[in-house]
Amino acid sequence: MSSALLHLIINTLIHMHIDNFLGKIRNFIWQTQPNEHKKLISMFLLFFLTSFIYHLLRNMKISLIVTLEGSGANIIPFLTTGYVRPSSIFATYIFTKLSSRYNRETVFYYMTGGFIFYFLLFTFILFPNQDYLQLSYITKFLKQNILTAKGFDGLIAMIRYWNIALFYTMSELWGSVIMIMLIWGFSNETTRINDAKKVYSFFGIGINSAGIFMGYFANWTTSMSLPKVNFYSNSYQWVFYQLLTVLIISITIIILFNYTNKLVFKQKPSLHLLSEERSKISLYECLVLLKKSRYLIYMGIIILSYNIIWNLTEVIWFYRANLIYNDSKLLYAYMNKVTIITGFIAVIFGGLIFSYILRKNSWKYSALITPIVWVVTGILFYLGMLFEEIMLLDIFSEYINNPANLILILVTIQVILGRSCKYTIFDATKEICFIPLSKDGQRKSKAIVDGIVSRLGKFFGSGFYILLLIAFGELSSTTTIIPIAIIGLILLWIYAILKLEEVGLN
Repeated sequence: MSSALLHLIINTLIHMHIDNFLGKIRNFIWQTQPNEHKKLISMFLLFFLTSFIYHLLRNMKISLIVTLEGSGANIIPFLTTGYVRPSSIFATYIFTKLSSRYNRETVFYYMTGGFIFYFLLFTFILFPNQDYLQLSYITKFLKQNILTAKGFDGLIAMIRYWNIALFYTMSELWGSVIMIMLIWGFSNETTRINDAKKVYSFFGIGINSAGIFMGYFANWTTSMSLPKVNFYSNSYQWVFYQLLTVLIISITIIILFNYTNKLVFKQKPSLHLLSEERSKISLYECLVLLKKSRYLIYMGIIILSYNIIWNLTEVIWFYRANLIYNDSKLLYAYMNKVTIITGFIAVIFGGLIFSYILRKNSWKYSALITPIVWVVTGILFYLGMLFEEIMLLDIFSEYINNPANLILILVTIQVILGRSCKYTIFDATKEICFIPLSKDGQRKSKAIVDGIVSRLGKFFGSGFYILLLIAFGELSSTTTIIPIAIIGLILLWIYAILKLEEVGLN
């Protein structure tokens, strides 16, 4: 596939009555003009393909890591603390260094190329030899002599399966580096704030519809009989084809970005977008900017609160899912189904309802939707958790085969609705916050807010879980503490939204 072919495809889509179609709905939803369609379609495809990989990697990394022998959901807090957090800081450092030397397009190629190189290495060398790469003897010694408490089982598993832990980390970084820093950053640099209210929900449809297509595609490829790959075991044949998909789409993204940057936005690779982009960006400057700017501090609080809440909920969800699905392929299929449902809900609400709300109402009104949804959906789940061993499952045990299914259904509902809001109204309102800043300020702010603060939220959430695991030994013993922490974080989240509008966002 080449830039010329992509140019032909996009122009074909534009002329296949898409102008008439968009003309009928734009007054209600996007209000776009015909001369904007080439940009919209190319950006839509970028978001779609990047999100496709994001959803695929997210489901794969969980399915592989929590179903390993001696592992489980209790490994997630240790992974976030020991692998993801340090790696996100390093990735942000690399991003700021590259941004200070090269233009936007070159930075994109370097960062995306690095991910492609790793996934190529993992697909053909690291994963096929994972049995030989395990640190079984070291972890056995640690378990018997040093880390003897049950609360450290997750840490033991993380050390033993360092290879899969690294894959988990790189999969996490794809979302924060490629999709958020690079793709959303590219969009922010080329979109005005008034236009963002019209088109960002449209981009959100690309992100969320990717989850639908990915879910169906992944379940289709894992259920059909594909040629056997000799250097993969029978139980992991499906993994090879998922990784091969990641590699192919990643290369397609680079080609599409090249087309979009050169032909749609008419940017020359040797030139910076604006002269102010030539100023060097350092991690220290980003931290100084965060300290001095109330605007950025409140943005950071919003991102921090959300990520802690999501991390606290996510670990419980993985724990519950693993009780039902202890095989990696079965767990992967379940998570793909959740992704499909989430995508449908997000497309309907994000593409129609939320886009209308965002365009017709203030930023504050739109930003408050996500924390309110988390409150409402959380009530049923956490009440079910609190009363699980008292009476709730006794009542329903006559109607369901496995009582654990009931709590899994409740947490799945919260995850689906919470994710739907995150991928639509939350992401759109968050990205709008960057637009009033200068180009230099946008890149520094995204580096600190999306690159560090978002991962800091998961770091704090995981650190909290580690303390609870050390104290109680089991995730099931934390159900009375987690809801209290989440309520406090939601109140802090709402406070930051109100203050952020006061200091300059209308």
